[in-house]
Amino acid sequence: MDNPKEQSKYEAPTILLRDSSQNELFCYLEQIVNIDNKEYALLTPVDTPVTLFKINEKDEPELIEKINKNEQILKNADAVLQEHDLKLIRSAVTLTVSGELEEPIYDDLEEDEINDESETYELLVNFNLLDEEYGLYVPLDPFFIVGKLQIDGGALLIEDDEFDRVQPLIESEIEKTAK
Repeated sequence: MDNPKEQSKYEAPTILLRDSSQNELFCYLEQIVNIDNKEYALLTPVDTPVTLFKINEKDEPELIEKINKNEQILKNADAVLQEHDLKLIRSAVTLTVSGELEEPIYDDLEEDEINDESETYELLVNFNLLDEEYGLYVPLDPFFIVGKLQIDGGALLIEDDEFDRVQPLIESEIEKTAK
């Protein structure tokens, strides 16, 4: 992904984000914010972020927050996506889907939506594993990630305590520049 020719096909500048486990995510560079003489980047994934939910018939769908990248659930999801010429990518921060997604038909969204704590998701695909139903949903709200710019031209994901410390400072800086 470090090939400049490959990056040139994207409209906005792109950057490779790494997390503490060296997982990678190819992102658009939306904005750079300077905090305490360090450059932080506001990023969005190039591929479509997706969220995995377990679908219970009686209850609301249950968000699956942590999942091992090699679990059978993801293998089943990948098989279903391949039927639609899509590919599941197990990347840093989030699962993503690459390929040509159809634009949502907003009249139909109500049937396939989940509202989970102020976020809204649209169903991309559903599938079964051992008598359990799961769904991959696309967040309808923008999916922003904060990274610290590195000398090598990439970015390091800001996580945990550092994220909690830096997030309000970045939001404050963005508000100042928006005025």
